[in-house]
Amino acid sequence: MSLIRALSKELQARSDESLRALFSARPDLISPGVPDFAALAARASGRVSVQRALERLNRPQMQVLETLHLCTNADTGHSASAAMLKKLINGSSVAAVDRLLHSLQELALVHRADPPHGATPAAAKQRHYLPVGSLKDVIGIYPAGLGRSYTELVRLQPAFAQRVVQLVGELHRAGASISPATTPMEAALSLQHWTATPEALQHILASAPDRTAALLARFGNWAMGAVPQAQRRASVLHEAADVGPVDWLLARGLLVPLDAAHVELPHSVGVSLRGGFVIENFSLTPPVPRLGNTSAGLRRNAALGAIAETLRLVGEVLYTVREQPLATLRSGGVGVREMKRLADSLRMDVHEAGVLAELCGMAGLLRLDVDSSAWVQPPQLEWLSLPRQEQWLWLVNAWLASERAPSLVGQPVNAAAPGPAGHRGPAGTTINALSAEAQRPDAPVIRKRVLEILHELTLEAVAPDGQAPVLDAAAVLERAEWTQPRMARRFSSLIRGILAEAEMLGLIGSGALSQLGAAIAAEQPDDALGILGEHLPAALQHVLLQADLTAVAPGYLDPELSERLLTMATAEGQGPATIYRFSVTSVRRALDAGQDAAAMLDFLRQHSATAIPQPLQYLIEDTAARHSRLRVGAAASFIQSEDEAALLELLNAPAAAGLGLVRIAPTVVVSHAAPRETAQVLRGLGLAPVLEEAASAVVRLRRSTPAPGSGRPVYTAPRTAPPEADIEAQLAVLRANGSRAPGSGTHPPAAPGSEEATQLGLETLLKAIRLRQRVIMNVVDSMGNATRETVVPVAVNGGRVRVFDPDKEIERVLSIHRIIDVEATEELFQ
Repeated sequence: MSLIRALSKELQARSDESLRALFSARPDLISPGVPDFAALAARASGRVSVQRALERLNRPQMQVLETLHLCTNADTGHSASAAMLKKLINGSSVAAVDRLLHSLQELALVHRADPPHGATPAAAKQRHYLPVGSLKDVIGIYPAGLGRSYTELVRLQPAFAQRVVQLVGELHRAGASISPATTPMEAALSLQHWTATPEALQHILASAPDRTAALLARFGNWAMGAVPQAQRRASVLHEAADVGPVDWLLARGLLVPLDAAHVELPHSVGVSLRGGFVIENFSLTPPVPRLGNTSAGLRRNAALGAIAETLRLVGEVLYTVREQPLATLRSGGVGVREMKRLADSLRMDVHEAGVLAELCGMAGLLRLDVDSSAWVQPPQLEWLSLPRQEQWLWLVNAWLASERAPSLVGQPVNAAAPGPAGHRGPAGTTINALSAEAQRPDAPVIRKRVLEILHELTLEAVAPDGQAPVLDAAAVLERAEWTQPRMARRFSSLIRGILAEAEMLGLIGSGALSQLGAAIAAEQPDDALGILGEHLPAALQHVLLQADLTAVAPGYLDPELSERLLTMATAEGQGPATIYRFSVTSVRRALDAGQDAAAMLDFLRQHSATAIPQPLQYLIEDTAARHSRLRVGAAASFIQSEDEAALLELLNAPAAAGLGLVRIAPTVVVSHAAPRETAQVLRGLGLAPVLEEAASAVVRLRRSTPAPGSGRPVYTAPRTAPPEADIEAQLAVLRANGSRAPGSGTHPPAAPGSEEATQLGLETLLKAIRLRQRVIMNVVDSMGNATRETVVPVAVNGGRVRVFDPDKEIERVLSIHRIIDVEATEELFQ
């Protein structure tokens, strides 16, 4: 029976409660909805759906599933039971394996099957299982880190097939207890039998050179390795005393060359090295890391200090960008030169400035203005007027929900994981801030899981009273690799950056999960706001003015006070006790912004805990006295006339009010309007102006408009289960159409073009490729004409199938969407 048909029959027999659990664990099965159990089984067997399901399995579940995959054969109906798998998993028990198989069955990754042919009566009473058909494609060619069998390597590696008979003959003549062979397949079976048991392999390795055991240990977790000139070095049976371990293993077929630079450890050799087990280390409990401790007070102070510093720096970023927007590169993102300017104004390194810019961008505090191609602050930004704890929650919500990874900024593009669509930039380039290369669609899921792991480890750790466990990236990664081994690579590429960002936001303090972090991990933001409002010091409203022309902030200043100080002084140093230094340049900057000496001095009196020092008062008044002796303004055109009375009349004319006329000399008036527009208005007033303008194009700059959707971000945790209403609606459809699924051994044909028909066709094609079996295809051409053809499928990839036509003796490539149905035949292709 087809595996999809068998799974469909099993799903129909399930209870509603079991189906609800399945849909909650694998929400993609009903998104969109399916019409019947046959379509549900087809979708559950699909490659993408199975891959998503495997990403949620823990290590014991994956180990059992990989072992089941290795010791079963769906083509021959060879199934396996928990007792059979227990023999291949070191440290397991039948009860534990049976529980794990049942959990995999609940996830529709395996299904019940008949016992294999020739099973004993006792074995036939046990529950036997087969995995879904697409599991082999999802797991890959090295399940459980073991290589392929000798027979498969002979079939797929022509270079090895050409020399394997000679290799076996040389081993036999050298005295090895291996049977001679005349064909490559016989030679592969001889090698397989020669290395089939741990005792036999130990006997072979007894005469191996030094360091051979250490070399083989490197293949403990993966079957492929890099060896220079592998194929050339495997061509001679070495007997010299000084031969190296690589050449010795290659010459005896214990390593098989794949190409000029890579080798593979065959399946039987790998299993024998593991003592005859597929899984060498099995445990139902996750590893417990050894953690240090820190005091709860130190954790709290570090978290609160990080929050206050982040809020201060975000305020400075906004002020700096408001004064001068961040220009973007033509290729996207903000270049190193712009980031260096921002970093200098914040008194920090470029990487930290890039992370802050990313945080502001993901929170909507900065947005890209498409007209000027620069990052600017949105007008009327609500964040600036919020209480400090709500400002913090705004940033945290945006960080949790964002699909960007700020800590990747500055890393080499090829060193980081691929960006959108797997894009990798040119070699040697780095990821720019606010560029597409820092996009990671799985970032929200990984952040949520990291916070959950931090919370789990914190609750599990036994710490003395008043102490908190210190968690590092290694401990979190170790737990992540156990709970979701299929996502280990993605965790490893992001986890250190996520922890650094969490520490910057106060979710981690002094290396330990803070109370705020625990509340956010438990999805209780209101509790986090209450904790922060109780412990975060209020912003200060005063500074200490000193005689050396500086103002010292004795703590974190109110954002409005800090921003006003930055207009008339230059910030120095880092941390809460910021020093603001007054100078002629800084005071002139405030005067240029529209302030006057009296306003500045009045502001300093209101916000200074000390009297204004005389040197500072003299500096402000002196600079203001010299200010405005020369005036610079903007003018698009000018009007010059010797008739002063005519110019005076023009200034008072209501019709000319739109020109924005300003008299700068008795005979000269300037206008903000362009020369042609000014001349047109003057002609409308009955005047006859002479137009004088340079032969250059007029450039019009459009004023940018506020970007929509720049409001406060609200975090919604990544959904792990569909809504209850959707589940109930799907159950109703399935039960109503239950007769569509096979229930009595008869299988109605799948509708052409349906998901079920596609998956059944792929299943038939893949089985025919494995068995070298002929199939009958019903193929539609571009004109809509259908023809039935008997062909031998060779490979399926990228929506196309490569077939061999025995009658015409040619190979062809067909699009899968043109194949209406596929029917297997019993005839094999020789």
